[in-house]
Amino acid sequence: MPRVLVLLGCSAGAVITLAGVKEVRSIVGPVLLALVLVLAVSPVRTWLGRRGAPGWTLVAVPLTIVLLVLFGMVAILTVAVAQLAALAPTYSRQFTQLVVGAQDLAGRLGIGTQQMNEAIRTLDPGKVFQFLQGFASGLLGVFSSLVLIVVLVLAMCLDTQAVSRVLAMGRARRPEFVGALENFAQKTRRYLVVSTVFGLICAALDVGALWLLGVPLPLLWGVLALITNYIPNIGFVIGLVPPALLGLLEGGPRTMLLVIVSYMAINFVVQSLVQPKFLGDAVGLSTTMTMLSLILWAFVLGPLGALLAIPLSLLVRALLVDSDPDGDWAAALISGDSSPAESTDKKAAPVR
Repeated sequence: MPRVLVLLGCSAGAVITLAGVKEVRSIVGPVLLALVLVLAVSPVRTWLGRRGAPGWTLVAVPLTIVLLVLFGMVAILTVAVAQLAALAPTYSRQFTQLVVGAQDLAGRLGIGTQQMNEAIRTLDPGKVFQFLQGFASGLLGVFSSLVLIVVLVLAMCLDTQAVSRVLAMGRARRPEFVGALENFAQKTRRYLVVSTVFGLICAALDVGALWLLGVPLPLLWGVLALITNYIPNIGFVIGLVPPALLGLLEGGPRTMLLVIVSYMAINFVVQSLVQPKFLGDAVGLSTTMTMLSLILWAFVLGPLGALLAIPLSLLVRALLVDSDPDGDWAAALISGDSSPAESTDKKAAPVR
């Protein structure tokens, strides 16, 4: 069959699959979230099993940890939505003064045209708050299906031992497929652990900086920085915009610039210099693939897709690429690293 037809058929199948997933994302989203949460706490179950803990603890302890995380996220997002709704109208007077000052400055510079004035008037801080409220409400809508998520997590925890036995039995027949799934689980856990630890460090430093600068609700923006740390590439910008805007409304341009500089310095040191040394090649996705993953999964699953973009892309890679014995070149293309393909070529070369 011509390769063009193969590519067109695969593309059509991918579009149909993603369209179907988008239509039932209210179900697929909680399922994928439950899967990621179970993978995240699976080392706890392994640790308990090695120490001879009773069988019921292998389910109860991981489930309790997941429940604490879920209820904590629901509480934080609920408070965030309420505080954002109450905070937006309180700065209308300050924003009006900023608009008047900007118009006067534009007039003194000789650029006070009608189009400029209209552009300045259209700036509305409420739009930023509305975007953040929509983002938090979207996540809250997913977490509101707590009954479904809890049932799924409980079922997955109960089936963990059986799934482990099945994978062990299938290793002899399908070693690539089993190895790809194990690699996906390992990379996902490492990504979540490293992102959480360094997200907490960044959030704590951001809260301290905002508190020193007198920006309102520093704890809320610290939590937002932690959540957006899981969003690749643009998460830092989403977490920066609200406190920078509040700094402008509360203390003027100087405070806003100090907020931006503080966030950029913290993000550069922690996430650009330190975090990659611990994360290494755990993600296995190039910068371009990471950005495309974010756009794709956010479009398909909404805000939850943005948060789970990396684990979902790792799952797709495990099922379609890593499980294929001839997929080394595709893995190298996705990761942006040619070493796997080179090592494979060396292994395949005849010994002389």
